[in-house]
Amino acid sequence: MINRINMQKIFNTGRQILYILLTGSFFLFIQSCETKEKKPEADKGYVIPDTVMKALRIDTVSTSQLVTAITLTGKIGTNDDNVVPVYSLVSGIVNDIKVNLGDNVSSGQTLAVVRSQEMAQYSSDLLNAETNLTVAQKNLEKTVDLFHSGLASVPDTLAARVGLQQAQAELSRVNRVLKINGGNSEGEFVVRAPISGFIVQKGATNNMLIRGDNSTSLFTISDLKNVWVQANVYESNIGLIHQGENVDVTTLAYPGRIFKGKIDKVMNVLDPTSKVMKVRVVLPNPDYALKPEMYASITVSDKENKQCLSVPSSAVIFDHSQNYVLIFHSKSDVVITPVTVLSAVGDKTFIATGVNEGEKIVSSQAILIYNALNS
Repeated sequence: MINRINMQKIFNTGRQILYILLTGSFFLFIQSCETKEKKPEADKGYVIPDTVMKALRIDTVSTSQLVTAITLTGKIGTNDDNVVPVYSLVSGIVNDIKVNLGDNVSSGQTLAVVRSQEMAQYSSDLLNAETNLTVAQKNLEKTVDLFHSGLASVPDTLAARVGLQQAQAELSRVNRVLKINGGNSEGEFVVRAPISGFIVQKGATNNMLIRGDNSTSLFTISDLKNVWVQANVYESNIGLIHQGENVDVTTLAYPGRIFKGKIDKVMNVLDPTSKVMKVRVVLPNPDYALKPEMYASITVSDKENKQCLSVPSSAVIFDHSQNYVLIFHSKSDVVITPVTVLSAVGDKTFIATGVNEGEKIVSSQAILIYNALNS
């Protein structure tokens, strides 16, 4: 009886163990099926979203003439041929300054007024000359009347005429001197703009005492319709620079804008301290966007007699000391490809190895897709 009970217990225990094993195997089988079903989705990889695809730009690797370029640093400056310092021709005290640094002025516009003792003397000289002329005219008239009456001689008449001519000459001289000094008869010298342009330097302040022989200008006016860039050329690049070459100039203030200029002058000496040669670039500046003292980058391009593969510069990604492009086959098949860059000029980059002509590449939002593929 006891053996039968034990056998029954063993049988029940075995059946429970078998049930557990079967249940575990079933769950493992279900999980394995789910894994197999999900595996193709995991292998699918990154797919460019439709929203990104709509704005994505795809370009083709093409062959074009190789252009090499060097970049110089420089600074915007005024055109020295169109810079005029403004001085006071008389001594006096400056007052009533009407312009400030950076103001746009027109030729003949009043810049300041100088109260001057010299101008007061010129006014006095003018009054004396006018009075002397009146006296000389009256004297001549009187002498002529006396001559007709027999009371004056011919020499008296000639002397009166000479006196009138001298008075007229003196008045003419005083008027010219006064005109040279501004023509003001109120004892004030009016400082006027000799040309139209911008006030680029201002050395005058109200109530400042000045002398006529002062070597410091009150104002400096420059016409900024064209400006100069003084660029630095290191010794290793001197052979690549030639007078008359066209250049592209960019500035920090306008990062997306390229200004077209020309090398106007090559200074064929090196600075003994910095060991650089200076070149002068002339730039038109019709909208006055370029300001003196701005820093600039000057790109000098040299076209070689050689064909090379090229891609848009926006397609090139630099990461971990290597350049890459994204080869596009489909939105689910984009390949990161390392390339060797020969040079980059503006919006075009020249490639030595890594791509073939006619291949499609991603040229917009390349960094976004590159990071997604690497994540």
